[in-house]
Amino acid sequence: MKILTVNAGSSSLKFSLFEMPEQTVLASGLFEKIGLEDSLYTIKYNGSKKEVKFNLPDHKVAVSRLMEELVSLGIIDSLDEIEGVGHRILHGAQEFSEPTILTKDIIKEISKYNELGPLHNPANLMGATSFIEALPNVTNVGVFDTAFHQTMDEESYLYPVPYEWYKEYGIRKYGFHGTSHKYIWKKTEELFGHNTKVISCHIGNGGSICAIDSGKVVDTTMGFTPLAGIMMGTRSGDIDPSIIPFIMKKLGKSAEEIVDMLNKKSGLLGVSGISSDSRDVEKEASNGNERCILANHIYAQKIANYIAMYNNLLDGADVIVFTAGVGENGIQMRKMIIDKIHSLGVKIDDELNNFRGELRKISTDDSKIMVYVIPTNEELMIALDTYNLIR
Repeated sequence: MKILTVNAGSSSLKFSLFEMPEQTVLASGLFEKIGLEDSLYTIKYNGSKKEVKFNLPDHKVAVSRLMEELVSLGIIDSLDEIEGVGHRILHGAQEFSEPTILTKDIIKEISKYNELGPLHNPANLMGATSFIEALPNVTNVGVFDTAFHQTMDEESYLYPVPYEWYKEYGIRKYGFHGTSHKYIWKKTEELFGHNTKVISCHIGNGGSICAIDSGKVVDTTMGFTPLAGIMMGTRSGDIDPSIIPFIMKKLGKSAEEIVDMLNKKSGLLGVSGISSDSRDVEKEASNGNERCILANHIYAQKIANYIAMYNNLLDGADVIVFTAGVGENGIQMRKMIIDKIHSLGVKIDDELNNFRGELRKISTDDSKIMVYVIPTNEELMIALDTYNLIR
């Protein structure tokens, strides 16, 4: 069964075509700058790469062009071979806690929650609508970034604010990166069995940590929005909310402008003053840049604090997993984080830790908690969810 996975942004469309259940990637690519003058697309297939500058006024044209290319390049013989399209959708609120077959009526229902994900949800749904129109006889499935976290109990997802805020306005922790954390859980289940307690550390430009017990989310760091939790590339993570009205007065800016700064000009970028990319910050730190050294230590400490707290919530984790860009490739950052939780008896082997981008155990044999690096694969998780629902 051929399954297409799609992540549609406001001006982009990322895709992968899988042969399932073999999990073979037949093609992948990215349509960029949709709606702009210099739009283009890239398709990788069978060891080849095709790059084309092409006028893409909207997502419908991008989808149409993708369908044409899949056939003309011989990746598939006809569009009838595609049996499912899985769409990454940021926010399903409490209503959508499982992969869901998408129709125009369901999309309208999901759009009620666009105010909870204003930057992503409209684009995700626009992409889904384009595929439903282009492939009317194919099953389209929505896979929600928030879904995996809906297994949290009230004591974890409710905020200590007036209860009416939750009942009337949906103010609660939703959590994000759910597709990635679910994938990590599935891999640890394969390695260690179902009754495994996992601290999944998805650390990239965005980042979140998730405590998982036997497939159930106990807690996660991102909250009502992806701004909460650990320090990230450009996001502040948790701060005292009283800072917002205070700095509004000092800078003469609106609440929306300050929140935008907390989302786009804070985190590693804000502290280092150099970059939101951990590689750049690490390089400058090694050259003695004090603000970059400080940024790295704050970053590691924020992550370590949550790992320690989640170990307590799980009554002792079985495994800590590093994943995503920094988690999979940040040799020095992994060591810094583990060094900051030495009181838990966690130890890594420096030689085992000296690698990037593959599944590997990096903890010592006498470490009280195993530590693994497991590369995430959100596209494959979407394909698996789509395949299983269709099947």
